[in-house]
Amino acid sequence: MSTPVDPVRVKRAKVADLVSKSLRLGSALYVLASIVFFVGFATGFTDAQVVTIVVLMVIGSALLAPALVIKYGIKNAEREDQAAGR
Repeated sequence: MSTPVDPVRVKRAKVADLVSKSLRLGSALYVLASIVFFVGFATGFTDAQVVTIVVLMVIGSALLAPALVIKYGIKNAEREDQAAGR
């Protein structure tokens, strides 16, 4: 006999996968913004470099902020499920 599949846990796993991808992409954008910053710092900032840095930081923040909050929520939900024996 197989164990029943909990649809909430399946959906939570899908969201966790999306959150993981958002964290990776947001972090990569921050790294890229840092690289552009140091190149600009070494060579003298151009308008294009400044715009690139700002855009990368804004998009990275838009990805990272909600992903971190959702990741924390998923971890707490999993912990509550384990404590309740589900």
